[in-house]
Amino acid sequence: MKRPPHIKTSDKAVILSPAGKIDASVVHEAAAVLEGWGLHTVIGDHAISEQGRYSGSVDARLCDLQKAFDDPEVKVILCSRGGYGVVHLLSDLDFTGIRANPKWVIGYSDITALHAALQLNGIASIHGPMAKHFSDEGAEDLSVQYTKSIISGHAVDYYFPVTGEKMLNRSGEAGGRLFGGNLSVFCSILGTRYARIPRNGILFIEDIGEAPYKTDRMIHQLKLAGVFERISALIVGQFTDYEEDEQMYDNLQQSIFNVVKDDAFPVCFNFPVGHVKQNYPLIMGATASLRVADTFISFTQKK
Repeated sequence: MKRPPHIKTSDKAVILSPAGKIDASVVHEAAAVLEGWGLHTVIGDHAISEQGRYSGSVDARLCDLQKAFDDPEVKVILCSRGGYGVVHLLSDLDFTGIRANPKWVIGYSDITALHAALQLNGIASIHGPMAKHFSDEGAEDLSVQYTKSIISGHAVDYYFPVTGEKMLNRSGEAGGRLFGGNLSVFCSILGTRYARIPRNGILFIEDIGEAPYKTDRMIHQLKLAGVFERISALIVGQFTDYEEDEQMYDNLQQSIFNVVKDDAFPVCFNFPVGHVKQNYPLIMGATASLRVADTFISFTQKK
């Protein structure tokens, strides 16, 4: 898995909108943060355009992303937002340029599909905050600072105490290639060539606005597809903007655990990743080490 080189002052960054539309002010404010890092930042031709729910036509969005992939001077691609639409681009993207000149692609949510395609092509990327987070929280936000740290060449090293549903955690240690992301998006590409399940990989999942029964159905989809037979650990991030369903057998977190309760790999809940302020960046496709203990969780990825 190729890891892009760390950024240097005056490196070129591009903000793109490969999926949903976004307010122009948000993109400009995010660009200011990147400029503050010393990056020469440009905004894609269609990044602040609008066509229905999308930032532009399929051809327009594809053109922006392909142009950034092919430009050897581009070192960072910050996706402005998720939403929906990356799946329209996958079959027509040419990864030759980004394989020759790897660059950091940053985003999450619908960008999960793009991360999967990058992993298929042997390129590591960052599941992390996007333009609205940069705009709303600013350069001093912890998740934004961690993102800068990673693309500057530093290791990922997270340590936090166990809180909340700690009794559902299953202790243990694991190492393996990190994959996954947004659960509904990942399930939507399961069975395609883009959703490769690395042997002994570490799977992480998060989601927003999904009813508990839908989440339960997707977790069972992973099980029936044999995903849990191949992994070495499961990280459950933040599931937000939903209401518990009293007609389900259990609450959402317990329902997730029920599906993997007979497996042996370590499991942790409430990991700080997802549609939340504490959306810690992770390097997709890179080897990670996870330790789940009774009182803490640690997660590392070497530089």
